[in-house]
Order: sequence, then C-alpha cells, then structure tokens
Amino acid sequence: MDLLRQLRHVRRHWWLVLVTVMVALGLSAFLTVRAQPRYVASVTFFVTTPNQGVTDAYQGGLFLQQRVKSYADLLTSDRLAQSVVAETPVGLTADEVQRRVSTSSEAGTVLLRASITDTDQTRALRVTETLAAKFVDLVQKVETPPEGKAPIKIEVVSGPRVSSSPVSPQPVRNLTLGGLIGLVLGVGLAILRGVADIRLRDAAGLQRATGSPLLGEIPFESSARTAPLIVGDAATSARAEAVRKLRTNLRFVDVHEPARVIAVTSALQGEGKTTLSCNLAIALAEAGWRVLLVDADLRRPKVDEYLGLDAGVGLTDVLVGDVQVGDVVQRWGDKSLLVLPSGSAPPNPSELLGSKAMADLLLALRESADIVIIDTAPLLAVTDGVVVAVQADGALLVSQQGRTSRAQVAAAARSLHSVSVRLLGCVLNMAKVAKAEAYQYEAYRVVTSTATPSVPTDRATAAKHSESNGVNGLSDRTQELTRLPR
Repeated sequence: MDLLRQLRHVRRHWWLVLVTVMVALGLSAFLTVRAQPRYVASVTFFVTTPNQGVTDAYQGGLFLQQRVKSYADLLTSDRLAQSVVAETPVGLTADEVQRRVSTSSEAGTVLLRASITDTDQTRALRVTETLAAKFVDLVQKVETPPEGKAPIKIEVVSGPRVSSSPVSPQPVRNLTLGGLIGLVLGVGLAILRGVADIRLRDAAGLQRATGSPLLGEIPFESSARTAPLIVGDAATSARAEAVRKLRTNLRFVDVHEPARVIAVTSALQGEGKTTLSCNLAIALAEAGWRVLLVDADLRRPKVDEYLGLDAGVGLTDVLVGDVQVGDVVQRWGDKSLLVLPSGSAPPNPSELLGSKAMADLLLALRESADIVIIDTAPLLAVTDGVVVAVQADGALLVSQQGRTSRAQVAAAARSLHSVSVRLLGCVLNMAKVAKAEAYQYEAYRVVTSTATPSVPTDRATAAKHSESNGVNGLSDRTQELTRLPR
C-alpha cells in the first residue's frame, strides 16, 4: 500500500484519530492528577587514590574508573541498605531502600552520583545522608587490607540535598507524551480501519475492482433526493456537470466502434443506476442526439416515476405482441428524448428479455435512434441485467460510494465478462467531492437566467408535461417507430 492511500485512510477516519488523541490526553491527565509527588535527594562522591602501588597517574586513573563501576553496584547492595535501615529508622525496609536508590557516573571521570527518590521529601534527605556516610565507611572496610592502608579514598563533593519541587509527575511531559501516543495509535487505527473496510471508498478502488476505466464520478448532493433530474436549477449543479463529463467520456470510449445501445446496470439495488440512466439520456438529448431511453428493469421499474410518464403500457406489451412500439413510446421534454416505459409486470422477466422479440426490438430501435440507453436490473440480484447487456453494444456499471463492497463490484464485473459483454466503463455515484473541486466549479459555472425552464423540474410537472406531449405530439422520428415489427 502506498503512502498516498494511507494518508487517504487517515483523512477519511480523522474522527478516529481525534477520539484516540482525546482519550490518551484524558488518561494522561487522570494518571497525572492521581500520581503522588516524588522528590529526589542526591549526593556526589569523588573517588581518589594516593597512588600507592600505581606506577603513574594515567594507570591510576584507569584503575579508579574501573573501581567507580564496582562502587555503583555497591550503592545498591543489600549490605549497604541494611546498614542504612539499622542506622536511621525511617519506616522503610532494606528492599524498599534498594528500590529507591539509583546511581549514575560520567564516562572518563571518577565522579559517582547516588539518588534517592521518595514521596516524602524529608525522608528522602535523611536516607541520602545516612547512605552517604555508610557508603564511605563500607568502601573503607572492603578496600582496606588486614595490614596496611586503603588504596581508595571516597569523598563527598556535592550534597546531600533534596529537590525543592517534585520531579514527578510532570504534567507537560505526561500530556505531550500521551498526545503523541494517542496520535500514533489513532493513525494506526485509521489505517487499519481503512484496510479492513471492504466497501468502495474511491474511484481508484472501483477501477481496480472492475478492471475497466472510470468514465464518471457523480458527486453527492442532498437535493437529488427530491429533485433527481438535472433540469431546472439542477442543470447548473456540479452533479449535472459530472453527467455531461460522463456523456463526453462515453462518446469517446472507442471512436472506431462507438456504442449506440448501452445497458446501464449496477451490482445491487439502490445504487442510482435509474437516476443516472435518466440524466444521461437527458444530457445526450441536450447535445442534439436522438436518444431513446428504455426501462428494462421489469421487476422494479422507476423510469416512469422519475420522468412522470404513464407506464401502464410499454416494453412488455410490445414484446408479447399486444401493441406496436410506436404506440407506447413517449416523448419527454422539448428535446429529442423518447422513452419506452416498462409496461405491465410480467411473470417471467428473464425469459421475456432474452427472447427473440427483444433482440428484434433492439435491432429496430438501433436504426431509429442515435443512442439507446437501457436501464436494467442489478446484476447480483437477478439475471435480467446480464440478459439485456448481452444484446447491447456495451454496459455501463454504476456503483455507489461507501455502499457497495469491492467484492460485490468485482463479482458484477465478472458476470458481464463471463458472457463476453463489453464493459465500457464504470461510474462512481454519490461520490464525496473535495471542497476545493466544488469551489472551483462554483467559481466558474455559468449562471443561468431566471426564466422558466423549458424542461419540467419535478415529477408532477413532468407528468403534466408528458401528457401534453404524448403520442399525438411525437416527432417525425417517433412516427417511424410505428412501422417497426412487433
């Protein structure tokens, strides 16, 4: 995984990082408040020798440096701790005294420092004073031969003294350390959550899952729930501009073999494929193409609901031979957009869509329109979508960001590839667009006039508009559809 993807995970789960840092800071503050203040008393010894038995000062210095290392261990010995407890009853055992003693020495010197850390300031000083006196006596005893003079001399050169303020807890240090630990843990959890998340989170993941190019990235807009079509005020939105970009990309997927019959499908229900089908058809019609939108999702048709059309008679009635296609095709808006609703609900949608009548109908529609957009059923739910996609020039796979898993999208793509369907590309729907990109579009978008739009802006108006422009108001091109075979 590259660094950029990890940073995306952290940015996406920034709240997790924030919560972890706040918890770590709170825990650090709690432990700091609950901790008892601790004081340090220290004393510094200087180790020297009268050079008896030592040939020169250099060798004497090396000898003393080696001795200092041994004396550091002697300061924490049981013998010294027991002598301190016996001399000064301070309410501590020998083991407790040993645990409070720490030593340090600077390399290349003969200075030895001993420190006593205790929650009682007075007791720390008393133990240090006793320790210093008993340590000097103990060195003299262990270094003095049975007959003669000790070759080592220990002198106190600093202390004993105790700190006036506690050395712990240190609020600033503890909070800083807690914040850093929380930040590291938060970043790690954010990356782990991002790696474990199986849902589609970006366009790159959609491309990897489908193995097809990304043709569009439709941004999420809360207003799309009540006004799903890119007409009226929505025609100047970022969502409408993204659909137009999809229209351009779709027309140039393969200039040598352009797709004229396009099946729009998705892996699951509710990913916005029907809305995208309608908006793509509208965008193509606005560009001057003769577009025919076919609602082939016979189980849950929605095209008529979005466009405000009468779906009582439609595709299924044409396929069973009850009506001619020209009698049920409806014109929508003042553009060259024709719509073939789903019609009556059939008991066998898959068999009906895979019949020879469907193949003949698509062949006839191909000759009567520049582009045919077919809204199909989800691929993983039923086989209807695959059956229709096989008969089209190519398929467009729509996936909703944050809802569909990568495995589901990959399975949908495999179902198309397994029957040799040409996957034109994929579209990431309801995508989260960066604020910088949204601001850039808002700064440069064309502000339309406040005149009444020529295309209906809501479903109720669309229904009224479609009634006034029904079969009697079809264009000459629509009238040609009446001569198509049943």
